Amino acid sequence: MRPLPPEFYLDPVTHVARALLGQRLVRRLEDGRRLAGYIVETEAYDGEEDKACHASRGRTPRNAVMFGPPGRAYVYFTYGMHWCLNAVVGPEGQPAAVLIRAILPCEGLEQIAQNRAGHPPAEWTNGPAKVCQALQIDGRLNGCDLTAADSPLVIEPGINVPQDWIQVGARVGIAYAPEPWRSMPWRFIAHLPVEAYATWEIPAFLRPEARSKKARER
Repeated sequence: MRPLPPEFYLDPVTHVARALLGQRLVRRLEDGRRLAGYIVETEAYDGEEDKACHASRGRTPRNAVMFGPPGRAYVYFTYGMHWCLNAVVGPEGQPAAVLIRAILPCEGLEQIAQNRAGHPPAEWTNGPAKVCQALQIDGRLNGCDLTAADSPLVIEPGINVPQDWIQVGARVGIAYAPEPWRSMPWRFIAHLPVEAYATWEIPAFLRPEARSKKARER
């Protein structure tokens, strides 16, 4: 399947953050294996005026990718220990990005389990740093083209997410940002009904009923 085209990333960043829900994030390993999951949580960061955005202090070596073409991966290191993945959005020179906060794994589960060893399946990819660890995403992928068919990291078309599945709220982890930016409703979360997990081909052990059963057994 071909990745989403560059034009997908030219809409306003909040629109792209919403539209990325349900798309398939794919990491292609050197041996040809795929590690993938459906995107279920995103946050929008909108350029130099957005005081929660890395671009708010202007262009730096760290955030330079944000000022480049749309559809590139902006991968940054944080807290001295974690990588986070963003998709660059908007025309070149206008820095904006969507943070990929969570996915539902659907391919390469054995390798994902190894990458997240010691954690239950429900915690494999329910945070931005966890997504990167699970899919083996690090700084070497910073700047890679998410829209190129031969890229090691792409976002492919996935499944439509109806509006009534989506929760919208304030972004998290940005206490440093002043208002109104701290409270902007730019976080988007897809809450799948139980019946949707089968349609999305999510493995049974990752579905809510399986997690509930395990919790009752403990």
